[in-house]
Amino acid sequence: MGVYLQRKDTKVMAIFTLTCHNFETQDRKEIIYDSSVSTLKWKDTGLPVLTDCKTQEDVVEPAKMETGKRDLEKIKIQLGLSCNYSCSYCSQRFVPRAKATNHKQVDDFVSNMDNWYKGDGSVRFEFWGGEPLVYWKTMKPLATALKKKYPNCTMHMVTNGSLLDKEKNDFLIEHDFYIGLSHDGIAQHYRSPDPLHDPKSKIGIIDLFKRLAPLNKMSFNSMVHGKSTSRAAIQKWFEDYVTQEIGEEYLQYLMIGEGGFIDAYDDGGLDTSLTDGEKDIKYRVEAVAEIRAEKPSKFAWIDDKSRGFIKSIIEGTRIESLHQKCGMSQKENMAVDLNGNVMTCQNVSTVSNNPAGISHHIGHVNDLDNVKIKTGTHWSDRKDCASCPVIHLCKGSCLFLTGELWEASCNNAYSDNVIMFCSTIEILSNGYFPIHIEGDFREDRKDIFWAVNGKPKNTRKARKVSMDNIKPQPITIIRRKSDVQVKNV
Repeated sequence: MGVYLQRKDTKVMAIFTLTCHNFETQDRKEIIYDSSVSTLKWKDTGLPVLTDCKTQEDVVEPAKMETGKRDLEKIKIQLGLSCNYSCSYCSQRFVPRAKATNHKQVDDFVSNMDNWYKGDGSVRFEFWGGEPLVYWKTMKPLATALKKKYPNCTMHMVTNGSLLDKEKNDFLIEHDFYIGLSHDGIAQHYRSPDPLHDPKSKIGIIDLFKRLAPLNKMSFNSMVHGKSTSRAAIQKWFEDYVTQEIGEEYLQYLMIGEGGFIDAYDDGGLDTSLTDGEKDIKYRVEAVAEIRAEKPSKFAWIDDKSRGFIKSIIEGTRIESLHQKCGMSQKENMAVDLNGNVMTCQNVSTVSNNPAGISHHIGHVNDLDNVKIKTGTHWSDRKDCASCPVIHLCKGSCLFLTGELWEASCNNAYSDNVIMFCSTIEILSNGYFPIHIEGDFREDRKDIFWAVNGKPKNTRKARKVSMDNIKPQPITIIRRKSDVQVKNV
């Protein structure tokens, strides 16, 4: 049984000394990073790495598991967990199914929204399965009714694409949908059947891409895992496919969503996790070299992580204000089924429990003031999260995982986020790339690439990595056009 209680007070003192290597001059400097108030300062001078940064002196209200759902901005509608695929690391694969929803519930659900949704209508609706298109007979009238009732809403769906056809595409475009198509590119065979190998599905996917991608309303959503670690290889596959099968003129519209390392929800996730130190280091070296060489430039994940971290430094974001990664602990975000049942998130059901045996059915829309997530652990209540140097990027991974699944997910998340931590600081500091982090956190995570102290004694098959393995081409700004302006000292 896991512990799902929240501390009343969280006093965080997380100060880290970063040993940073400059690949051009070959010299090293130390930077002091205080994650509790998001400051970066040169150790030798005490001056900030960036000028014009804010300092938030006042303690903010801790971003804990909030009781009640109100001021809703994102409503995730869980249509059911049935799917025509069985992906190897699916977060829903072994989740018990509740009774399926159907089109007869649509009118009651939409009319009842007057009693619990009090916003101005500019809400984000997300339609979730399983595979949401399995529920087309329910989803179509539901989307129609919601768009009629709230014309200023936005509609989003993640799909495997296998059931797309012209009729569905016409409807999705007419109702102004944003589409994320789950596909791992070169590594799709590890995940599930490839819908692009099926002639009928291929026609539907390409038709939708041609119509939505130029409007920035469609992405291919890819995940990284232990059997597919190269974002550059994934992107190259998509670039080749778009060029050869869709048309080179559409290459400019290619976007790759998701993009992070998987969380481990079951044995399939464990099997594709980073299971030992050797794999951690190999992945970090490969990933950071690709990022520094600007190879995975189409991955929104890279831009989002970097901009988010830069923003935290500029604004002096206090650690207490960080919300959980998924956002489901926030009062503005909610997952609901057509019966009005509120759940932890869209990846569970009302008849499923978290690893501690607590039901994911956390309330009802007719009593939103008393909805509370009791099924998860906020990052600030995890043993290692508050003292982790990458917490401002990671934001606590999945909130309801425990035990072996949590340990694997945390390990994946650290390796994934530390590469963005290092890559972003290199840009902020004009070329100084962190290779070692000293502070009060896990000893095995300090020597990021095993480039300072070499092989840890407690890691099998370990080897010291040469700094030359990390260095690609001369450094340029990696990011796409950003709304965050950076000034260096």
